Amino acid sequence: MDVRVINEMVQQQSAFVDNLSAEVGKVIVGQKPMVDRILIGLLTGGHVLLEGVPGLAKTLTVKTLADALSMKFSRVQFTPDLLPADVTGTVIYNQSRSEFIAKKGPIFANLVLADEINRAPAKVQSALLEAMQERQVTIGDTTHMLPDPFLVMATQNPIEQEGTYALPEAQLDRFMLMVKVGYPSKEDERTIMDRMTTGLAVKASPVATPEQISHARSVINQIYIDEKIRDYIINLVQATRDPKAYGMADMADYIEYGASPRASIYLNMAARAHAFLRRRGYVTPEDIKAIGADVLRHRVILTYEAEAEEITSEQVVRKLFDHVEVP
Repeated sequence: MDVRVINEMVQQQSAFVDNLSAEVGKVIVGQKPMVDRILIGLLTGGHVLLEGVPGLAKTLTVKTLADALSMKFSRVQFTPDLLPADVTGTVIYNQSRSEFIAKKGPIFANLVLADEINRAPAKVQSALLEAMQERQVTIGDTTHMLPDPFLVMATQNPIEQEGTYALPEAQLDRFMLMVKVGYPSKEDERTIMDRMTTGLAVKASPVATPEQISHARSVINQIYIDEKIRDYIINLVQATRDPKAYGMADMADYIEYGASPRASIYLNMAARAHAFLRRRGYVTPEDIKAIGADVLRHRVILTYEAEAEEITSEQVVRKLFDHVEVP
């Protein structure tokens, strides 16, 4: 399809994004990169992990988006004593009908917020794996499909905090994006303080529908991505596995495992969604750079040597983007 035609389709289908951003902005001050990344997750069906210290409006942002999109929202507070059945649901015996029936858990919603996901042990975190990958949940011996769109947004406090369990690599890999949420600027914090101390609750009104998200997804799948940019994505992901081949011999001792093929798939999808939010029907290398760290930072597993030298995956990913040739 001609790029101009795709451009026109993008212009039409992305009109609702401005209304959505404005509505979310009535409740959330600043944090535009976080809102953008959550929208990219929604527009591609990719799950999002938000990491930041408590009190940065992570939970409020997800709830506000659900209100603005008139989607079913559910929040699961992860705690050390949470059980897998508390998330997915369980089978209960109905005495009057003498049969077992499935009682669905909070995972059956469009937007599921797994709050402080790293406070629950691995067996509960693993209960989310099937839901996140296959978009279905097995309760007893029956498999139930999850609603569409379905998106898990998990928040976690930085791992160093008390009473947390590191997420297993298999689960981290299922998150399309890992977004680091920072502190607001001085001006934004002043606005937040003034707004939150008036005693008036501000709530987002519905300005878009799940159907609009579905239409946008079909357009995003058609956004043009050049051969050279596809090669650039593959080179970035390959460089995490074999840094020596890309002139980064010093990094070889620091990377235990590189990114999986999911990384290249998600980089492609996220870059298209990023272009869509910028009203473009084609992907540029800048889209890859803008979204790259969020897709790769949790997929590069470091060695003990890297940890001993206090080298972070963030630094490794930044070095990849400096060394891999841009088309």
